[in-house]
Amino acid sequence: MLKTLGAQIKEFKKDSIKTPLFMILEVLMEMLIPFLMASIIDDGVEKGDIRHICIIGGWMIVAALIGLYAGIMGGVCGANASAGFARNLRKAMYENIQQFSFSNIDRFSTAGLITRLTTDVTNVQNAYQMLLRMFVRAPISMVCAMIMSFYINAKLASIYLVAVIILGACLFFIISRVSGYFQEVFKKYDDLNASVQENIAGIRVVKAYVREDYEDKKFSKASYNVYKMFVKAEKILSYNAPLMQFAVYSCILGISWLGAKMIVTDQLTTGELMSLLTYCMNILMSLMMVSMVFVMVSMSVASAERITEVLEEKPELTNPERPVMEVEDGSIVFDHVNFSYKKGSGEYVLKDINLDIHAGETIGIIGGTGSAKSSLVNLISRLYDVTNGSIRVGGMDVRSYDMETLRNQVAVVLQKNVLFSGTILENLRWGNKEASKEECIRACQLACADEFIEKMPEGYETYIEQGGSNVSGGQKQRLCIARALLKKPKVLILDDSTSAVDTATDARIREAFAKEIPGTTKLIIAQRISSVQGADRIIVMNDGQVDGFGTHEELLANNQIYREVYESQTQGGGDFDEKGGA
Repeated sequence: MLKTLGAQIKEFKKDSIKTPLFMILEVLMEMLIPFLMASIIDDGVEKGDIRHICIIGGWMIVAALIGLYAGIMGGVCGANASAGFARNLRKAMYENIQQFSFSNIDRFSTAGLITRLTTDVTNVQNAYQMLLRMFVRAPISMVCAMIMSFYINAKLASIYLVAVIILGACLFFIISRVSGYFQEVFKKYDDLNASVQENIAGIRVVKAYVREDYEDKKFSKASYNVYKMFVKAEKILSYNAPLMQFAVYSCILGISWLGAKMIVTDQLTTGELMSLLTYCMNILMSLMMVSMVFVMVSMSVASAERITEVLEEKPELTNPERPVMEVEDGSIVFDHVNFSYKKGSGEYVLKDINLDIHAGETIGIIGGTGSAKSSLVNLISRLYDVTNGSIRVGGMDVRSYDMETLRNQVAVVLQKNVLFSGTILENLRWGNKEASKEECIRACQLACADEFIEKMPEGYETYIEQGGSNVSGGQKQRLCIARALLKKPKVLILDDSTSAVDTATDARIREAFAKEIPGTTKLIIAQRISSVQGADRIIVMNDGQVDGFGTHEELLANNQIYREVYESQTQGGGDFDEKGGA
């Protein structure tokens, strides 16, 4: 874990080294000042030596200025190092997440990843800054003050030693008890973020069903769990301050009482007593700082482990050593393909799939809910890898291609259509960032999206809200199809991407595809028979297997599931799941 996190310090190593050095210099100056103060009192004030007072006073000013400079620079360097470290952690996690395959992403919840990128990184950042500054400053300050105290008077300094041992034992007990609560509390943040994310993402459904009160209660429960854990931790931590004050005042009383007796018997000078009282505060406050550092570190350990999990997660899908950089054509072959989302489970989602699709063909895919239609097409663009068997696109196994090359040539319009905040043109250029406005307009014409875009006041410069919340479902689908067309792919997959489009527009889109991109292999997943009956061939999926593969006429004659669905939709207007669905 330390090695993984430490690798992200990178260009901030210099600041990470300079910070403790400046802290050491500041401590040395702080320890020197009480020693000089004792000399002023004993050799200057009591003897009436103004010259000595001025000289030593001058040295005290110099020491104070050096200490001030060291403290400021330590703070600046520490802030740069910790903030830079946090920035690198976020960047490294985000870049690694971008490389994740779908199977990697499935292991983490969205709320969990957000918590790791925000709260967990902030905890580690604060802990790192405290380690660079306080964890260096406090122990050195305590040791130096202890040495100076024993140098002045070993008998009185032994009071500090006893106080430090007792107080250290109490603080260790407090930290050991409180660290477990802090480790638990950050796990509760995932539940809190998940509640917020789910509510905001589904706010229309919440309002449609008037479930605001239910969502409030769910959030309150998650929030209360975080509150409860923090209260338990802070109750134990609250003993820290009174214990420290008790130790400080006990030491002051003990030193003042014994010190006064020693001054009377000439075993101690007034200046030395003043120095010892100053060192008393330094020692005990340093111990207080050390305790706070340990608390912060114990809080951040769980966060550090969660961050490390993301950084050490290796993408399951990688390029081969010598990837193929060109897809010859849009032919697709499934050769005894088995697929399972969970490796080693033995439960296949797709079972012994054998298909031979020619370049330029239009292939319809129908099947009931859960028949693995989407799983089938996700394997073509290598969003997942097959468990057994192989898939060949353009005559080559998909695992032999450079993934960027393959996915540029196998365009997928997923079942869940997603638009990003920005203009329509900016969203379209996700398909091809170099596309001209004319190319974007042409793609929209093929997807029948131009008809509603031109009616908008700002046309292609119309701003799309996050998630496409200001366009309808059908408009969103057509924009996503146009975006995919801009890639000029050899294979185009539409995963139920016209479900929100009326049948007339659906027919026009299919007609435009047939005329304008005849060389592109088109795979159309649909629930409506009318959307696929004009395809060259149709795949009927049932329980993860190919139940039928042929033309509309062949399937009507030979495939019971297809025939039942056709009859139910032509006679009663039903969809696939009304009859014959599996």
